[in-house]
Amino acid sequence: MSEVLPVAYYHVVFTLPQELNPFVRCNERLMYNMLFRCAWQALRELCLDPKFLGAHIGMMAVLHTWGQNLCLHPHVHAIVPAGGLSEDSRRWIKLAKDSFFVPVEALSALFQGKYLDCFKKAYRSGALQLEGQSLQWDRYPVAFQRFCSKLYDKAWVTYAKRPFGGPAQVLRYLGRYTHRVAISSSRLEEVRDEKVSFWYKDYRQEAKRKLLTLDGLEFLRRFLQHILPPGFAKIRYYGILANRSKKERLAHIRTLIGEPGPICSTTEDLPPLPDSNQCPCCGKKTMIRMGVIPGGPVRAPPQAVIISKRAPDTAIAV
Repeated sequence: MSEVLPVAYYHVVFTLPQELNPFVRCNERLMYNMLFRCAWQALRELCLDPKFLGAHIGMMAVLHTWGQNLCLHPHVHAIVPAGGLSEDSRRWIKLAKDSFFVPVEALSALFQGKYLDCFKKAYRSGALQLEGQSLQWDRYPVAFQRFCSKLYDKAWVTYAKRPFGGPAQVLRYLGRYTHRVAISSSRLEEVRDEKVSFWYKDYRQEAKRKLLTLDGLEFLRRFLQHILPPGFAKIRYYGILANRSKKERLAHIRTLIGEPGPICSTTEDLPPLPDSNQCPCCGKKTMIRMGVIPGGPVRAPPQAVIISKRAPDTAIAV
């Protein structure tokens, strides 16, 4: 809650066309990194334009790779404050009330152009791994150019939703979506005779709820393609929300907009906090702070000695 500004927040979604899915499967880290980077560059460039906002903005982005039927559907959910810092960082420039952020058509076209430019550079440099029918593009670059031309002609899906009602709604959204997996247990209807049945929403028919039954192996194949590469960061922060300067910038912005401290909230809006003195052995008992060990000659930070109620003869330095 201390990192949420008392301003409106927009929800912007950037989606890759399905024609790129074969490349995503072979180049997950590369293609997803380009998705994050190009989404941020497109948003930042438009918002720096005085015609729209003329300010330095921030963005928190979350990667999702699935659709309701578990097919590959890479897209990024971006949460963006409705305003930004002026060039000299002395003013907070906010969007006009009821403004629709930036023109979606311009944002979509800019994102499309930036992504395809990175895509072609990856192909020329040899960083793009190819498989199946696309192997011929190693020998026939004209086929690759023809494929890219079709992607330029295709309308990419980028859209912005209405602003959140307030900081509490932002947190509720993040709590639901940041750490979810491709399918929840509540959507599973039946597992029988090596078949899996689950519910999904068909957005092509006004989100009508339907039941889909898949062979067990096909269900596993669809589910496993959403496991990200080891160490891949699916939540990223940019601009005024970047981690390296977030604390100082947020404090400065609150001063500019007349909100000097973190936003207060009722306990209903916040998840329960973990017990920082919880025993690392059993995970249940409470630790008791007994004293502090002074730092050695290398000036290491002091360590707190904590004794577990479960094992009073054991000292754990943290």
